[in-house]
Amino acid sequence: MDTTLLKGLNVLEAVARSRTPRGVSELARELELTKSNVHRTLQTLIAAGYVRPGSVAGTYECTLKLFEMASGVVARIDVRQLADPFMQQLARLTKETIHLAILEGMDVIYLNKIESPQPVRAYSTIGGRAPAHCVASGKALLAWQGEALLRELPARLPSPTQRSIASRDALLEELGRVRRQGFAVNRGEWREGVGGVAAIVFDMHGMPVAAIGMSGPVERLRPASVRKYSQLVMEAALGLSRSLGYSQPGYPPLAAA
Repeated sequence: MDTTLLKGLNVLEAVARSRTPRGVSELARELELTKSNVHRTLQTLIAAGYVRPGSVAGTYECTLKLFEMASGVVARIDVRQLADPFMQQLARLTKETIHLAILEGMDVIYLNKIESPQPVRAYSTIGGRAPAHCVASGKALLAWQGEALLRELPARLPSPTQRSIASRDALLEELGRVRRQGFAVNRGEWREGVGGVAAIVFDMHGMPVAAIGMSGPVERLRPASVRKYSQLVMEAALGLSRSLGYSQPGYPPLAAA
């Protein structure tokens, strides 16, 4: 165990729990640390943006950085709770596996799923990861990230299957298509024979927070099926976005539908 890190977290928690700014001496007594140790830790936390000097000389209080980080976690929890009725409806209408995913780095993490009742179906696990550029939910999420972030991607991308997008330029072209049509398609790019359709979910500020989609064998994702499923997926994504407070007029791809 990293004792230095643990001491730092203990100091941060003690400051965060307090309703008033804390001094070095009282923190040292409470945490059974030396005053020099507490002082060094506070200076590190100030440099990292978690703590700032209080209004009274020699005291310290938390900044809003912890709140900002916690808000992201809370938003994820809210998304999962609010998504359930939309996922259930999508599952009834498509009879395919339904996913709710978020972006972490260049991976998606599956927050929730509903299994398809069909004997041949897509297999995945809640909490599991997949490369974002290879799956529909990941491409839907990447499509609404900043251009600067996307330009930092490596020129060559991992290719789990022959259908995978293998270069940054090809991915950027695909993401432009996703933004224009409002949904993303996986054509067997992560697992052979498994595809999917997904759309972005926005929060009250119009920021992308998750993607909702369906997946199944590519044999059941012919062009006619993709057209049908894409509309259903976008409607589910819009419904969930509205539940999260998204109030902009229409949903880009549905506005002209």
